[in-house]
Amino acid sequence: MGMMSEFRDFAVRGNVVDMAVGIIIGGAFGKIVSSLVNDIILPPIGLLLGGVDFSDLSIELKAAAGDVAAVSLNYGAFIQSVVDFTIIAFAIFIMIKWMNSLKKEEEAAPEAPAEPPKEQLLLEEIRDLLKKD
Repeated sequence: MGMMSEFRDFAVRGNVVDMAVGIIIGGAFGKIVSSLVNDIILPPIGLLLGGVDFSDLSIELKAAAGDVAAVSLNYGAFIQSVVDFTIIAFAIFIMIKWMNSLKKEEEAAPEAPAEPPKEQLLLEEIRDLLKKD
């Protein structure tokens, strides 16, 4: 039973739950960015380049023969993936930069000095009283 309780403690620890939420949101964000690139950004770029559909860009290495499919390099899909990655990487960079700026603001806030122990306060009072005499 010890191993199960250790696993339960590990699984419900804040960092693990936060990481799971981040992975789920990241997956959804990746789908949104892919749709943005494939459906909104690349079609106008393809239109400007003479009606090019990036998903169809490929170089055929070997033609189809009978039941064997053609072998091709699909560099259009690669271009889409590079644009996806660039957008996601930039968004993560902006998010981390923002989080770091928040941490710097927290660190810049001065902390109130800790109150000295009672013994020290009493000794200071005695010292001050002795100085007066």
